[in-house]
Amino acid sequence: MAKVADIVNAMSVITGGRTVSSMEEVKSGKHPFVILKSSGIYGKEVLEIPGLIYGDPNKEVRKIAVCMTMTELVIELAGATGVDAVVAHHPIADAASCGGVTLKNYLDLYDVAGLECHEAFHGLHPGIPYLHGHKVEKGSISYGGVHGNIMFLGHALPGIATLGDILDRLDGFMALNQDRALLAEERLVRGIEEIRETSVETRGFIHLGERSSRVEHILHIFPHTGFSPENLRQAVAENPGVDTVLASISRVYAGHELIETARQLGLNFLVGNCHVMEILENGLPLAHALDELLEGVEVVLFRDRVTSTPVRRVGNEAMQAYAREMASTHLLGKHALSET
Repeated sequence: MAKVADIVNAMSVITGGRTVSSMEEVKSGKHPFVILKSSGIYGKEVLEIPGLIYGDPNKEVRKIAVCMTMTELVIELAGATGVDAVVAHHPIADAASCGGVTLKNYLDLYDVAGLECHEAFHGLHPGIPYLHGHKVEKGSISYGGVHGNIMFLGHALPGIATLGDILDRLDGFMALNQDRALLAEERLVRGIEEIRETSVETRGFIHLGERSSRVEHILHIFPHTGFSPENLRQAVAENPGVDTVLASISRVYAGHELIETARQLGLNFLVGNCHVMEILENGLPLAHALDELLEGVEVVLFRDRVTSTPVRRVGNEAMQAYAREMASTHLLGKHALSET
């Protein structure tokens, strides 16, 4: 029977030894993938620890869930479906990953172990560039000296000649036809045409260029990692053959300075998959690797789906009446400032 410790060992194999072996190693401050993430917002930093975050290493494991970000939804689904351990791609933190309560209490309640990998997993496979239609020739996971500032330089794959080819490739690989069909059915069942959904709303698009614009040498960036206009100018200066900037995982919208910089440099600018697709880009390969390494353990993928619905169309009339009553009786200026 596999144990939580076997998941840790499997993650070490998968990452080439980037995971931590103990909390003593974490506290030493010497592990390159134990990283404090902070944007300076008081009290909101988090320490990335690739490996076991919480749980008994000797706990037996029959079922593992791989997710992108641990939330209370993930923990509840794990508890309801017999999951013994959750492997999250993103860092796990008290309150943020567990419905505002302490992580230990929530995971103990359902006897679920929690593990993470994130930066220790990045750069291990060329899948994201491959899905976006190019082969990586060189890259960096700390471009400009900023840890986590990932950048790839690639050459378009055979059959990829235009920006439109990249968009069509993404549409096919990510099975967006299924997401569009699912959204159409949900709108029909709920009788709400205004429902919107992340996978459909955040599909790829072109900022600079046309579907017919030629593409050969691609600079693949991830704006949320801090990739700056100065980084863009430097990368193009170092690689003068670049003709296209491709932004994925995160994107930029009209008016962003990265777009203007690309315009000044005479480049195409294409937005690819957004963060909602990383569960397929990175999560699914991770899940397959764990499935191969952990004999006798069932591995499942937890995929988020987020929708947007006008507030007065949510639920049924009973739920709407409930919400109106709670708001009007208790929330609309009913509490004096002196009350505690």
